[in-house]
Amino acid sequence: MKWQVEYYKKENGDIPVLDYLLSLDAKIRAKAFSEIELLEKHGSRLREPYVKPIKGAKYKDIFELRVKFASGISRIFYFTYHKKIFVLLHGFTKKTEKTPQRELERALRFKEDYERRRDDE
Repeated sequence: MKWQVEYYKKENGDIPVLDYLLSLDAKIRAKAFSEIELLEKHGSRLREPYVKPIKGAKYKDIFELRVKFASGISRIFYFTYHKKIFVLLHGFTKKTEKTPQRELERALRFKEDYERRRDDE
């Protein structure tokens, strides 16, 4: 069975990861969508260099999909919801060696919001 990919949607209807993907140059966007398809196809078996878990107990269960391109590096945060659903949270273009704290906090906030609203259904 193939894995399913969902996009996190804020209560106001905004979809942060889709907004990010659509803001990318066409070639980088195509590569990002290609790597999302790899995630869908291979699921939790997909490893580095494509996927890496975020370090730290606070960010347990959050991963980054790593999209490398000659002109830059993009990251898309996601987590596994139930058995075979990946939820893409948001993306950003990495400009420094270390992932900015605000990006990690945003991913955590979106994950918690998604889980809270799904569990209330």
